[in-house]
Amino acid sequence: TSGQGRAFTRAEIFVIIERFSARPLGGNFFGDGRFAHFLFAAMDLHEILEVTVTGLGYQLVDVEQSPRGRVLRLFIDQPEKPGGVDVEDCALVSNHLSRVLLVENVDYERLEVSSPGIDRPLKKEADFERFAGSEVTVRLRLPINGRRNFSGVLRGVQDRRVRVQIDSGEMEFDLDNIDKTRLVPHFGVKKSGDRLV
Repeated sequence: TSGQGRAFTRAEIFVIIERFSARPLGGNFFGDGRFAHFLFAAMDLHEILEVTVTGLGYQLVDVEQSPRGRVLRLFIDQPEKPGGVDVEDCALVSNHLSRVLLVENVDYERLEVSSPGIDRPLKKEADFERFAGSEVTVRLRLPINGRRNFSGVLRGVQDRRVRVQIDSGEMEFDLDNIDKTRLVPHFGVKKSGDRLV
């Protein structure tokens, strides 16, 4: 309403960034870019990447940065797409992110976008639900009975407790104590869309 401000939703933020950042890289970003930067000002880099990738219709699986942050490496997925993401998907996300990062004055040298591969990491609670029944490896931040590394069959997650069936029985891990979880590759499964762009 007139005279009253309102918060932008994440969807609205993406639409605005899409509109302004879709201009050619040689265009004038003084006005539009400044407005886009204002909307992203309260977000850290990971949030900017998450909002942008999600807005394009993909899932941001993981982000890696080189020690000095000069290389940004993103892993994306699209669970609804048969066969997973391909090189065209990676190119689309890479090109769009390049524009957004330019507007945001993010200092980096190289952006890499790829699929997560068959040994994909599991990060979010939804990942542990989606891949229940799969074989996984788990590394903990803090050990349990002196042990940090486990492997077994993922049984799911409930109340942020991840359940894994190992040889000696079922274990539960606090999601916040998990440092890294990956699917165990089975090489009879076709690997797709894992090329870097």
